[in-house]
Amino acid sequence: MFRLWGKEFKDNRMLRDTVICDSTDDTRTHKIFNALDQICYEFDLSKPIWLDSTIAEFKRHAKARFYQDNFVDSIDFDYLEIQVIEE
Repeated sequence: MFRLWGKEFKDNRMLRDTVICDSTDDTRTHKIFNALDQICYEFDLSKPIWLDSTIAEFKRHAKARFYQDNFVDSIDFDYLEIQVIEE
């Protein structure tokens, strides 16, 4: 079971969070992208852009933060954080 935790933060406080579970036979990359799409749909956000620094951070820690630079639209929080909590 693959689980990805999505969290929205503003002023070092978590505004909301959700956990997306995926038990399909997709690749890890597809599971991450699908879970991120579900998180953005649930939080009513545009899909963030994966910058090189975001990819490097995710590869190192299985966690990534998406700031205003990652979004085309304006966001009303400081960052969106995703973290793999189970593979």
